Amino acid sequence: MPLAKTGSPWWSPSRHADRRPALLARGRIKQALRGHFEGQGFTEVECGALAVSPGNEAHLAAFATEAIGPDGARRTLYLHTSPEFAAKKLLAAGERRIFDFARVFRNRERGALHAPEFTMLEWYRADEPYEAVIADSLALLRLAAETAGRTMFSFRDRECDPYAEAERLTVAEAFRRHAGIDLLATLSAKGEGNREALAARAREAGADVAENDGWADIFSKVLVGIEPLLGIGRPTILYEYPRCEAALARATPHDPRVAERFELYVCGVELANGFGELTDPIEQRARFEAEMDERQRVYGERYPIDEDFLAALAQMPEASGVALGFDRLVMLAAGARSLDDVIWTPAP
Repeated sequence: MPLAKTGSPWWSPSRHADRRPALLARGRIKQALRGHFEGQGFTEVECGALAVSPGNEAHLAAFATEAIGPDGARRTLYLHTSPEFAAKKLLAAGERRIFDFARVFRNRERGALHAPEFTMLEWYRADEPYEAVIADSLALLRLAAETAGRTMFSFRDRECDPYAEAERLTVAEAFRRHAGIDLLATLSAKGEGNREALAARAREAGADVAENDGWADIFSKVLVGIEPLLGIGRPTILYEYPRCEAALARATPHDPRVAERFELYVCGVELANGFGELTDPIEQRARFEAEMDERQRVYGERYPIDEDFLAALAQMPEASGVALGFDRLVMLAAGARSLDDVIWTPAP
């Protein structure tokens, strides 16, 4: 669906006419996905956008605002970068299967695949395994294609059959296959990254490693080069991320160096990020503090930790969950070229 007149504002009648078929497809896909979840006994929730902490990942930038109480007292709040903290509090409260088409906000992000305000489809299954939400992700991919009448997805000259059996590839296998790097050899027995070991291997593979790059920076640089090679011809499930890149995922039972974290790729585009959820508040706090130390080092600031979230985590049942970029899924299903083509009112 090539769009004309891209220099015109999104609200110009001619450009809106070009975008409208994709926007109508968006509505049909949303309705189909909502029906899929409701048919499996999920409850749709609406997590609030204002949060004490926007999330504690080092390189996620948030929008800050100021709340003013009736007495004039002021405090800083943030627009959430994900509904994850609130959704997990609902699991602690007793919800079992939930989903949310959440409006989320991320600063420092703008491009064909990024927007400062977008829709994240996030869902959780209490007391159900990691494999269940991987299966969900692939089912939603097929459902979106079916609803849009697509037999093949295409983006930037890369094609993928959304109905094909997914390739399953560990992160270690991807690094070995596409970059010639033995990633696990750069991790300690507990999954801590050895910066010098990874830097040496990354340089041998041709990566540009700066002196102030940490292990995570180098990992990301290599992964960025691998991502365009994933989800070509068929979807790719990239799984078992290093534990130091686990975010809010628990370690795998068979190898403490890696975690129950996966990402779904289609046409080189990351569509979903899912976890077997970590429920240990002590380990989660340590991860948050390490991430905020890194944010302080790189950006000179840190975000607060949501103490209520850590308290809820201690009561939360075992669970698995996924955050899926709904706009990206619609973009691929509608054959559009950028997120702005499938968002009704793109951010200014």
